[in-house]
Amino acid sequence: MYRMTVIYDHPADPAKFLAHYREVHAPLASEMPGLRSFQWSVSEMPDGSTPPHFLVAALDWDSKEDALAALGTPAGRAGAEDISNFVAPGGVSMSFSEVVTFPL
Repeated sequence: MYRMTVIYDHPADPAKFLAHYREVHAPLASEMPGLRSFQWSVSEMPDGSTPPHFLVAALDWDSKEDALAALGTPAGRAGAEDISNFVAPGGVSMSFSEVVTFPL
């Protein structure tokens, strides 16, 4: 499995960010072909302190080739273009990785 992890910094207006993410961005991202899993969560710390990031999303495909192909589709481009509508410049980072499952 191949994963894209997207990490969002704390926005100036968290409620506005979440509304856009839920109502616009997540539905756009979920349209990418071959997407096997799309999970996102608002970060928190067990002690109540401010976490280093606001929101983290993980999107999974069967392979690196599937992920790269999906990102190049109209749905993938629409999601990428939407980021500037709710994230300040430099307020998001992404990483890509092969997922390794450790046997329990």
